[in-house]
Amino acid sequence: MTIKAVLLDLDDTLWPVAPVIRHAEAMLQQWMHAHVPVVAQNYTIEKMREYRNALVPTDPRFQYDLWALRMALLEKIFAEHGEDRSKAELAMAVFADARNKVSLYEDVLPSLEALAQKLTLGTVSNGFADLQAIGLASHFKVSIAAYRFGCGKPDPRIFLAACEALEMEPQHVLYVGDDLLLDVQGAQKAGLRGGWMNRHGLKIEDERHLHIQPDAEFSNLHDLYRYL
Repeated sequence: MTIKAVLLDLDDTLWPVAPVIRHAEAMLQQWMHAHVPVVAQNYTIEKMREYRNALVPTDPRFQYDLWALRMALLEKIFAEHGEDRSKAELAMAVFADARNKVSLYEDVLPSLEALAQKLTLGTVSNGFADLQAIGLASHFKVSIAAYRFGCGKPDPRIFLAACEALEMEPQHVLYVGDDLLLDVQGAQKAGLRGGWMNRHGLKIEDERHLHIQPDAEFSNLHDLYRYL
């Protein structure tokens, strides 16, 4: 089947996400020290992370809505110290702003421009990066984020919704992401082709997903362009 459209993951596919999250958490902590010092004194970044992980099983929504999860955490720890909910919203805005300060992999911009001349592009992400704020939105016809859609990868519904928005049959769409389970297998189970963005030369056997076989493997977006 001919590939007519490509859907891309965002975090660790178009930019490394770990340094972005570390920076966003540091900016949030800095804001808290300035505006809610008692909360900051009682909740380090590590303690907030532990509390956030403990919250995940308490609400099914937190499995895919990372915005709601972080917001719920802030509301709870602010309420513990008598701080107004509006301050939690301000704190979340600080985190979100820093969350969009990403450093793209060097192949991303030239490859997106080249790819867009050949076929239709879109994104599907479990995160809440803002492509408009990052400056990439214009490259994509469709962008679906799990926290807005109502479920996340590997649920077939989010892949199929993207195909529908692209006005493409799933078999004509290639989804490319860094996670073998969420991205590759998720896409394949929804009827799309699943491409593995393996920027770090990992081995499938080391990833403990021997049963998952990507339709293609790429070390960067230049590889994807050549493949297509």
